[in-house]
Amino acid sequence: MLAATAGSQSPSPPAPAPALQPFAAVLPGLALQFPRDFGSHPQFRLEWWYLTGWLETAAHESLGFQITFFRTRPASLEDNPSAFTPRQLLIAHCALSDPKHAGLWHDQRVRRAGFGLAEAEQSDTRVWIDDWRLERRDGLYRARLQAHDFGLELTLAPTQPPMLNGDRGFSQKAPSARSASYYYSEPHLRVAGSIMRADRRSPVSGEAWLDHEWSSEYLDPAAVGWDWIGVNFDDGGALMAFRLRDAQGATYWSGGSLQTAGGAVRALATDEIEFTPLRRWHSPHSAVDYPVSFRIRAGERRFELAPLLDDQENDARLSSGALYWEGAVTARDGERSIGRGYLELTGYDQPLSLGR
Repeated sequence: MLAATAGSQSPSPPAPAPALQPFAAVLPGLALQFPRDFGSHPQFRLEWWYLTGWLETAAHESLGFQITFFRTRPASLEDNPSAFTPRQLLIAHCALSDPKHAGLWHDQRVRRAGFGLAEAEQSDTRVWIDDWRLERRDGLYRARLQAHDFGLELTLAPTQPPMLNGDRGFSQKAPSARSASYYYSEPHLRVAGSIMRADRRSPVSGEAWLDHEWSSEYLDPAAVGWDWIGVNFDDGGALMAFRLRDAQGATYWSGGSLQTAGGAVRALATDEIEFTPLRRWHSPHSAVDYPVSFRIRAGERRFELAPLLDDQENDARLSSGALYWEGAVTARDGERSIGRGYLELTGYDQPLSLGR
């Protein structure tokens, strides 16, 4: 062993690990600001941009589509000083409901943010994983996702200002206001573009819905999952409604926003919303039972939901860890169609751990 020479210095001690930063809290009374709040909010625990809608091909095929980008902040890793530590994780799901062909085309991706490969920018909606992208530019949304055997390339044009859910964007998820999110929707997006199925490209047009939501404490411990709908009514109105379920399947909490044909929006109280299951579907893939048809009461609206097809189950256990049903539905008044939208069912296989 060599003795230290004169003038040599002892190695510097390793830099201390960065201190864990607390998640930001969702508080009532904060005014959402656009375009800033179109962008990412990395100080919160989780966030998503959720696009759903109906498309029609030139051959008059009716299709449903879902594009979702999630951002989550894994606090348990924040004290690791390595540049490769995943400070933010990005997850993407995409699906195409196609009753005449494959049934449900779906795919998923997950990446750590950074290195130019995956990111959710803060200034505006601009989120991507590799070549899967959703961005807002010149007032329009553009989505481009190429999966293994299908793809979507869509332009979505807003037709109205964002619909602020809950109390001016503060959406409570439980009796305690600690379980809450900041949340706005953009109903009645006009859609144009194309889809790929296998090697066949088809031009499409249609109407869609965008949800953007961010939170740090989303689910109350008593809630195991939720049922959610976003419906574009044919008369120009729109409805977002949800119910959180307890371990016995009963409604634990509910909320929603109802927009009239004239554009006026009001928040719905918990006792104004009712989801009554009408029919269940047993998944041959997971053996989970889902209520795929409902009778809905939401304020002055009364209607039934019928799925475009029963098998719209998404197995995202390799990315977000969730198994859920997300599907295109028609709103019906008797035999008459009055609108179209999407229904999401979570926590039917096991309780969600989202945001606990």
